Amino acid sequence: MIYNIYFDEANKIDQSGKANSYYGAYGGAEQTMADITQTIQRMYEELNTKSELHFREYNHDQYLKKYFKVLHYIINQDVNINIFIVNNEEALSVAEQLNLTMMELRNLFYIKIPERLFYGVTRHLQGQVDVNIKIDRNDEYDALGLHSKIKEQMNAHSVYRSKRYKIASVESEESHESIPLQIIDTFMGIVVFLMEQSYTGNSNTTLIKSDLVYRFLSEGNNVDRFIKQIKLYSWNGNENLTELSVGNYVSQFMVYKARYDVSEMAKLQAIMLKNPDLPAKEYRKLMEYPNTLARMLLGYKDEVEGRGRNYSLMQ
Repeated sequence: MIYNIYFDEANKIDQSGKANSYYGAYGGAEQTMADITQTIQRMYEELNTKSELHFREYNHDQYLKKYFKVLHYIINQDVNINIFIVNNEEALSVAEQLNLTMMELRNLFYIKIPERLFYGVTRHLQGQVDVNIKIDRNDEYDALGLHSKIKEQMNAHSVYRSKRYKIASVESEESHESIPLQIIDTFMGIVVFLMEQSYTGNSNTTLIKSDLVYRFLSEGNNVDRFIKQIKLYSWNGNENLTELSVGNYVSQFMVYKARYDVSEMAKLQAIMLKNPDLPAKEYRKLMEYPNTLARMLLGYKDEVEGRGRNYSLMQ
């Protein structure tokens, strides 16, 4: 069996204004990953889109159907996502105590964090398995010799713990050429969005992202699968990691978003009663929504009219 793992990060330990940095690993059997990539490529062709999938850059809901379909498909596949969260304040405190430069600190974390992440993804593997690790291309990783260090340490882990997997390769890939790297980037972005409660903001971009996440999680049993397949581990300066429940962050978001949506749909319903049979564009204007929120308005309209929030997305 061949198993592939994809690694990405969000924020930096020394990034100003960021309380945490995040490191994610997305793993699955090679054939599963190949099937997923082919299926998503077909989705892109059907939707006539070539743009990459990145949650940070999702700022216009013209791409809502694309993101929704991909996320809905992925969460219903046999994949594992582990995310390692580092408390940046604690990390910087340790660096000061040990008189480490920022580069020295990041060197140590870049070695230890991926090792813990990848072990968390591989420890369930049974039988003889060759593991390929794919890392988003980054000059800093090359300068640190990250690839060879991860391979050596992970193989040492396998021997020490009497596992039967072997790290066959650790290679860089360009994210624009790798759908799996775009997937881990997007899921990490959603987790950061939930954990940092960014959805409480009132910018158009925040509303656009919130609408996507709510629609995705509310479809079918996606909430349960999201909670089951995404594992969070937090480092706060102690040797032992703390496992966090992503479900806590999901439930807080769903409650907040549901309250917001009920209020907005009440406004829309009142407008529709006074102005029946108007085109959706006119309802959007009366709600004072910009064009970037056109599909959020359509979702509200579908729900008010009894078709369900994701009616247009599931067609």
